[in-house]
Amino acid sequence: MATQPASWLTPQEYLTRERRAMTKSEYLNGEVFAMAGASKEHNLITVNIAASLHGQLRRRPCTVYANDMRVKVRPSGLYTYPDVVVVCGQAEFEDEQVDTLLNPTLLIEVLSDSTEAYDRGRKFDHYRALASLQEYLLVTSQAAAVDQFVRQPDGRWLLTAYRGSGAVVNSAAIDCRLPLAEIYDKVDLPDADDRATILTVLKEPEPAYMLPRPG
Repeated sequence: MATQPASWLTPQEYLTRERRAMTKSEYLNGEVFAMAGASKEHNLITVNIAASLHGQLRRRPCTVYANDMRVKVRPSGLYTYPDVVVVCGQAEFEDEQVDTLLNPTLLIEVLSDSTEAYDRGRKFDHYRALASLQEYLLVTSQAAAVDQFVRQPDGRWLLTAYRGSGAVVNSAAIDCRLPLAEIYDKVDLPDADDRATILTVLKEPEPAYMLPRPG
């Protein structure tokens, strides 16, 4: 998640600076927001998810990126770095640098105490404006818990909550399975639970109004 704004830049100035930077920053409406570092648990979960999806999609027309693929939400102008990105079909990039993806199919964010409210709220508000986005996964880093949002034909989002290491996320957008036992492999959870609980709710979030800033 972004922290405090550092300066006021045009999108091109941001990209020029970002491509030279040693750390990552988000960008929206002229403001640049330095991104906080990730915990050991966050990194393990991200690697586990990316590795599982990469193996399942090896011979299919989908590509998996972890951590460093920048995504631009064209309707709002937000530039950000989802934890895991999957694009199926022909990938579209902003320019010849091919480092800013425009049409993700699936986005995954690994939550922490400092990012959860943003990832569930304002960031999802931006992500919903992506016409290409079919699915959004929110993965808790302190418990075996995944919330899956799947875009429906009428524009609403179907929320399925997976709880317990025995549960298995079935990705509708890319036809893959993500057992929570694999997602949390080698991750020390304070309250490990091998039971599986799944709850599905049809949600109708507020319209994707563009927010003034991400952080």
